[in-house]
Amino acid sequence: MIHLPASVRVYLCLTACDMRKSFDGLHQLVRDYLALDAFAGHLFVFTSRRRDRLKILYWDRDGFAVWSKRLEEGTYAMPLADGAGEHRREITAQELGALLSGIDLSQARRRKRYQRPASPA
Repeated sequence: MIHLPASVRVYLCLTACDMRKSFDGLHQLVRDYLALDAFAGHLFVFTSRRRDRLKILYWDRDGFAVWSKRLEEGTYAMPLADGAGEHRREITAQELGALLSGIDLSQARRRKRYQRPASPA
């Protein structure tokens, strides 16, 4: 299980990425393709075309860090873009943990939970 602060968001890049990219190349994708701020401390998840490799880029107080994993067998069940204009999707830290564990999020169902109503501003 991955435990992240509630302020950390997880963004999936919904198109395949060249896994030869590292810090600078992934940072450029976050900034230009996903149109997000890579310095915000969030996690940015990229996968290969074959979906057997995954990289996560994040800002770690004083520099970028990249977490990488290559599966010896099988693939990650990364969701696909719903439309041509969709480049990214936000998921929860729990969904990221499930994704890394081999669970297909499109077939998983979330059980009903209490959600506090939004307070009027």
